[in-house]
Formats: sequence, C-alpha cells, structure tokens
Amino acid sequence: MSMPPRPASPRSVPTESKRKIRERAGKVWDLLAAAYPDAHCELDYKRPLELLVATILSAQCTDRRVNLVTPALFARCPTAADYASAPPDELERLIHSTGFFRNKAKNIRAACAVIATDHGGKVPADLDALTALPGVGRKTANVVLGNAFGIHAGIVVDTHVGRLARRLAFTRHTDPVKIETDLTVLVPVECWTLVSHWLIWHGRRRCPARKPDCPACELRALCPSATP
Repeated sequence: MSMPPRPASPRSVPTESKRKIRERAGKVWDLLAAAYPDAHCELDYKRPLELLVATILSAQCTDRRVNLVTPALFARCPTAADYASAPPDELERLIHSTGFFRNKAKNIRAACAVIATDHGGKVPADLDALTALPGVGRKTANVVLGNAFGIHAGIVVDTHVGRLARRLAFTRHTDPVKIETDLTVLVPVECWTLVSHWLIWHGRRRCPARKPDCPACELRALCPSATP
C-alpha cells in the first residue's frame, strides 16, 4: 500500500533568487493579513509589567494556561516592587501550574527587583535594557516592545514561527536568532510585530506540527512544503 505524501522539505525546493523569495514573502504576508485581520498577542495583559511577567510564564506553557493563572497573580503583585518582595513560596504557589515554577518565580522576582531599583518601577522600553533583566531573552523583549510599546525592534520567533518559516522556505535555520535575521529582510519593519501573530495564529489554526491542513491552507499555492 502506498504511503500518503508528506510535506516536502524546503531542502528539496529549487533554489529561488532573493528577489523571488521577497516577492513570494510579500504575497504570503498579504494572505495572512487577510486570513487573520484580528491577530494579536493572546496573553491577557493591561500594562507592560503584566505582559513581561505573562511572557516569562509562557515558556513551555500555553497562553491559555498562563491566562488562567495571571488574574490572581496580577492582583497580588500590581507593581514590580511587589513581585520583588513577594515570598518565593507564595509566588511559586501562584504560578505552579505553568510549569518550571521555581525558575520562573526566581526570574520574575529578580527581573522585577532590577525594574524597581534601576528603572523607577517601570518596564524599560529598550531592547538592551530588557535583555539585561534576569530571565529575559530576546524573544521576551520583542514580545514586550512590540505589543506593549509599539516598538518594532525585532520579530518574535517561537516554535510556530520557526516551523512555518522553514516550511515556507524563508529560512533553513533552527536557531531563533538566525531565523529572525532571515525574516527581517523579508518583512517590512512596520509589520515585524504583526508577522509573528500571523504566523502563530496560522500555526495554531491551520499548520500544526503533525497534521498541517494543506488542502484548505490559504498559503498552499505559495508554500514549497504543501502536499498535493
């Protein structure tokens, strides 16, 4: 019995010129914008501090789970100083269900201590200052800058963005920083924040890791990995 076709590997796709890749990418972004006009960060927050904490909690955890945890957490700790002074065991109890709760609690307390002492209690709107905070990497910083401040400092690369970027043959890399570098030359700066939301929403709704819905995919005609 013949096996069903598998999504093609980008490695099998004939080499495209940089101009052709940019043209195809532009069409992809247009289609994603049309498919997901309401795409947005799915973490619940009202202030930059809340988004920073929620993003730290989202590591190895679903946004839905984080959103179940944060109402009580935000009520208990409305300021950076509140997080910094919260007893570790209390903070760990509040975030326990997000996983890796001890390390997350440690990073949140340490980051908020720096925010309280060095930044007047306000989350800095600067990439270098954010990534200098304990437990805050480039991905988290990009989430906060793009969504809380409207600053397009980079492109958030999570598992969905990385997977789709490879399937679309916009990158061959697995390292998030290298994927981000490849994407930034294909996306207008003003869309750097939105393109992450488009790809994440598409990855969750149409192109999951195991069973991508290629027959119904809006990008099928432009995707080198689409099945027949």
